[in-house]
Amino acid sequence: MAGQIERIRVFAKVAEHKSFAEAARQLGITRSIATRYVGELEALLGVQLLVRTTRKVSLTVAGQIYLERTQPLLGELDRADELVRQQHETLQGKLRVSVPFSLGQRILPQILSRLMMTYPDLELDIELSDEFVDIVKDGFDMSLRISGPPSDVSTIWRKIAVVPRIFVGSPAYLRNYGEPQGPSELGRRMRLGYSHFASGHQFQVTSLIDGSVETVTSEHNFICNNGDLIADLAAAGHGIIAIPKFMILNHLEEGSLVEILHDWQSPEIWMTAYYPPYEKLPAKVEAFTSFVEDYVKANPTLLT
Repeated sequence: MAGQIERIRVFAKVAEHKSFAEAARQLGITRSIATRYVGELEALLGVQLLVRTTRKVSLTVAGQIYLERTQPLLGELDRADELVRQQHETLQGKLRVSVPFSLGQRILPQILSRLMMTYPDLELDIELSDEFVDIVKDGFDMSLRISGPPSDVSTIWRKIAVVPRIFVGSPAYLRNYGEPQGPSELGRRMRLGYSHFASGHQFQVTSLIDGSVETVTSEHNFICNNGDLIADLAAAGHGIIAIPKFMILNHLEEGSLVEILHDWQSPEIWMTAYYPPYEKLPAKVEAFTSFVEDYVKANPTLLT
């Protein structure tokens, strides 16, 4: 059964053209459906809205009053439909994005600068947070994350790039406690942990020589939701960490952190774009994602 708005639209179109056949043609429905919708509306209201003869259709007094009262409503609905359609199909209006703090600081200035110059009517609301936000509940248009392969079934996602993670420690720490010779020596050395690491204290590492897999159970006595602070503490000599390489380039260049266990690979993580369950990505969301993808591809050493 049709909804009330559909019935009113058909009634208004019949009144406009004084013809069921023409109204049906304009709306892309059959004449019998148009007749039924108007009949259902009259039955619901308990009044006759139209007078039908073999030659013409005209409004009753009640029909004229009802048409005058409902036309502004239909006009507002049409304008609302068009506004939403424009927001979806054009690059204007607000775009709200959640991005991890460390990633946002390193790559967003260049990306946002280009985006703002290209689409000056776009209103950007960027939230830097290392929390895994609920993009649907918290009202985000999309988010970027650095994490393991997605498991969230309530969202859709797009893989942008693999993000290499390496094992590092400070030279002073390695001199004092020795450099681990294999994964079995990692657990008690990994005192600094990331609080949003999906696998918690336990993870698997893979040999790049023979493909063998070993399980590591870290013994954190410090956890934090920000990788930069963890990196700084590791550089200060407080333990070994597994961390995305792009986050510690300054430490590696300065020599305050050095890579260890070159022959072992930590679990793969990705830079991933997450979206609410859109049937089709809005143009502004697609544009932001494309700018991120293009920047990462144009700078292949950015995340390696």
